[in-house]
Amino acid sequence: MRKHRFFVLPLLLALAVCLAAGCALAETWYVENEWNFVEVSMDISGGIPEEATGQLAKIERNGVLRVAMGEDQPAETDLALARKIAEKMGVELKIITLDATQILPSLTEDQSDLAISAISFTPARALSYTMGVAYFYPEEEKDIGILIPEGAEIASTDDLEGKTIIAQSNSLQEAFAAKKMGNYLEFRRVNTARAVYEEMAAKKADAGIVSIHTAEAWLRENPDSGLCLAEGLAFAPEEQYLGYRVAAKKGETQLAAFVNGVIAEAAENGKTEK
Repeated sequence: MRKHRFFVLPLLLALAVCLAAGCALAETWYVENEWNFVEVSMDISGGIPEEATGQLAKIERNGVLRVAMGEDQPAETDLALARKIAEKMGVELKIITLDATQILPSLTEDQSDLAISAISFTPARALSYTMGVAYFYPEEEKDIGILIPEGAEIASTDDLEGKTIIAQSNSLQEAFAAKKMGNYLEFRRVNTARAVYEEMAAKKADAGIVSIHTAEAWLRENPDSGLCLAEGLAFAPEEQYLGYRVAAKKGETQLAAFVNGVIAEAAENGKTEK
């Protein structure tokens, strides 16, 4: 992963552009790539730099990093990353637990600085929030599956013709289904992954496009749901969709670059594997 000393090369480039155009210096130095996520890393060896602006400077002034996570038991990977980011910033960590539907909106409502809750990349999310590089990859890349009633004969996506499918709105599964599945009768969107399972259990849809990892856990907790994962149907998203990412308020590219620096350092030390 590329890593730059904070502001040096970007500053020189910005100066050249501004001198040529006669414009004032912009405050945003780290830009998003064609997929609208930040992939460059800030040098975090000295903590938050003096030149920091936006939410990163606010975190330093307040001495607190607020991280939004789900109300369910947070994943240890998410907690470990949050602790490491706060440690590198030299500030106190405050975990804010929220309903799944409120985690990302908490960023724009200034209830949190970062959202760390197994958030997958989707183009819709990247347009609404600033996202960085992936910090965790599920062991099995083929994590998109199809939840169906037990006994239903679904051997391929072609068997969804004329059926109602359901997925979590703005999720990786929704993006995959919208692009790869076009022969359904109706495509319903709901706010949470749990709502997908509940709607399926209530027989309000014929197939749910789900995370296999999450669905397997739900099925273990609900053995009498009458649902199962379609055997042999597992799909891997395109490369840019892989992994879980940290999200920040839209435009907070410095903050995302700092988080990327923490992830890059952990990767160099082999801690992301652990």
